[in-house]
Amino acid sequence: MALIEVKNAIKTYQTGEDSFNAMNNVSLSIEKGEFVAIMGASGSGKSTFMNMLGTLDKPNSGSYFLDGVNMLTLGPNELAEVRNLKMGFVFQGFNLISRTTALENVELPMIYKGIPEEERKIKAKEALKIVGLENREDHMPNQMSGGQQQRVAIARAIVNDPPLILADEPTGNLDTKTSIEVMEFFVKLNEQMGKTIVLVTHEPDIAEYCKRVVRFKDGNIISDEVKR
Repeated sequence: MALIEVKNAIKTYQTGEDSFNAMNNVSLSIEKGEFVAIMGASGSGKSTFMNMLGTLDKPNSGSYFLDGVNMLTLGPNELAEVRNLKMGFVFQGFNLISRTTALENVELPMIYKGIPEEERKIKAKEALKIVGLENREDHMPNQMSGGQQQRVAIARAIVNDPPLILADEPTGNLDTKTSIEVMEFFVKLNEQMGKTIVLVTHEPDIAEYCKRVVRFKDGNIISDEVKR
């Protein structure tokens, strides 16, 4: 059974009297353990597709199953629980809380999960160690480089051990050297920890790290290439 199964997803937006299809009958299956790049120009539908995968938006029609469960039948509280337990999110802008330490930022998803404080700290320290930041636990975001902040964000994304990581332009704010370091961590998460990763990027050199590249144009999937 595929981890992600999207069938005939259509998403229409209304702008005044006009409407346009941001997703036009999109179908895509992603197996557990895949590392997939989603590519396409601005307005191609890739962000709409990712918002649907993250259950932040729903299609007008079609279906989306995650781990065998139809996401379109769940209510807001159930979807919030799915996001917390099944998904880890990594964003272009890091989205760290500026007044809290690296360790406290990584603890956040576990607070929502109701994990006791002592256990939270142990797991947060383990996650920071995985991304090579065990010596930055007490640093605030403004005391860290962009690459370090993104690694804190990755640690936060994996701390609940979700099967799926959704990364939206995770290297967009980073220089080339730092981008390479961050992508090497994603490869490690995929190959050594078995995480399924879906990553939006417009940069071909970043997509090279992925094992499969899906390209969107005008709300349609125009190519789906698996690397040999």
